[in-house]
Amino acid sequence: MSFSSPPDRSTFSRDRHVKYWLRCLKTFLPNLYTSNDSNRMTLALFTISALDLLGVLHDHTSAADRQAYIDWIYLCQHPDGGFRGFTGTNFGDAARNAENGRWDPANVAGTFFALAGLGILGDSFERVKRKECLEWLSKLQWEDGSFGELMGEDNTIYGRHDIRYCYMATAVRWILSGHGGGLEDVSDIDVDALATFVLASKTYDGGIGNAPFGEAHAGWTYCGIGTLWMLGKLPPPYSKHTSDGGLVFADDEFVQDILNWLVYRQTTTLLEDEPPFQISDEGPLSVQSIPPHHLENPAPNAHEAPMNLHETSAAESVASTTPPIPPLIPTWSTPIPLFHVQGASTEAPAHTPSFLPSSSASLRPNAEDLLFVGFSGRCNKFADTCYSFWAGGALAILKKTHLISFNSVRRYLLEKSQHLVGGFGKLPGDPPDILHSYLGLAALAVMKEPSLKSLDPTLCISVSAREHIQSLPWWQGAVDTATTSPSSNTSKAQRDREKEFLMIGG
Repeated sequence: MSFSSPPDRSTFSRDRHVKYWLRCLKTFLPNLYTSNDSNRMTLALFTISALDLLGVLHDHTSAADRQAYIDWIYLCQHPDGGFRGFTGTNFGDAARNAENGRWDPANVAGTFFALAGLGILGDSFERVKRKECLEWLSKLQWEDGSFGELMGEDNTIYGRHDIRYCYMATAVRWILSGHGGGLEDVSDIDVDALATFVLASKTYDGGIGNAPFGEAHAGWTYCGIGTLWMLGKLPPPYSKHTSDGGLVFADDEFVQDILNWLVYRQTTTLLEDEPPFQISDEGPLSVQSIPPHHLENPAPNAHEAPMNLHETSAAESVASTTPPIPPLIPTWSTPIPLFHVQGASTEAPAHTPSFLPSSSASLRPNAEDLLFVGFSGRCNKFADTCYSFWAGGALAILKKTHLISFNSVRRYLLEKSQHLVGGFGKLPGDPPDILHSYLGLAALAVMKEPSLKSLDPTLCISVSAREHIQSLPWWQGAVDTATTSPSSNTSKAQRDREKEFLMIGG
């Protein structure tokens, strides 16, 4: 029977997205966000960056509004370098002491989002404690090259060895270092150790895990690729700028394995409760067409196969009347091609399981399936809005976005996860949330959606925001004006605004 394609209704509802993000910016968030108060910097970054990508940040905020946002970000700056995730632990310089200071650390995520937010808002970074921040950052590096999240008492690193912290620490370093103006006496991180950690986190199937021997994940793969790009550790032509030095570099084989893994994250499995894929002698079967006793452990009786395939029972005399169950331990009958698995033998098995279909054609999705394609985060998982960016963004860093099924991924985002009120849900039918709504926009920007500004895939902010950072005199290597204490170059009016913020709780 021929398939008639339904009409393409993938319309980007720009006005509704603008209204959604303005509600997030200028009204109270739903009560479910209360537990995320300590992540307020993250929520703020996604909100102002979304409005920036939509090209309306300056249309719907005044210069005074944007200056107030900038001042609030500086309220989160830690006196010893770095930024907090919110103002709730800021006791003020006068009240701060050794006892309460341990409850008020800067953290890597808050620092990255704060700096990205300042770039989007067009700040000069003159109040940023560059030297202190970079010195603090170098102390967060573990011996294996990875990074922790924050510094505790007695210079103890807290936070697991995690590639997400590696990415954010590298982004902080990239933003604040520029071409090195005025940073000659600042301790740098161990670049080779960091690159070694990222390369060691590559898995046997081609992706990158959160640490060595972890499971490959699209978000961690994005963080790993972004880290290597900012360090100049990717091979040409994947890296535009010069290397930060050292002896450790990714090679072409590393990149090709990553590309293969990312491309195979595209999936037509869109919901978690969709029936699992099954194989019979005749080809694929849906779960509804398989007898119930094939789906769970049965109690042996005259109408069911035995539980243990290595034992016999009286049921075997009538088991032939039921469809055959594929053996748990396969028999091998025909040769299969050689493939390589990291750390395994390079010799191919002599035969392939007899229960596999004789042709791969029966495994191919049909035309109807291919109308909507999302990205999954891991092998054998269903599609999720955010992975359209984590996987798509990684492909964009590697300049391989042509490998994305643009039309089908766009239809999935706009017809399945785009919400009626604006924003994007995690899954089809889900209400919008700030994380998935922002990454849905970022994924569309990766695919050059006409209604969105160009996106820098490595920093996940607009190209114009990144260019603003790169245009600053200290980033260009000129005489440094952003390394002194904020108190020495902050106006009285700005200090008064900061005091007012503290009195009202930020």
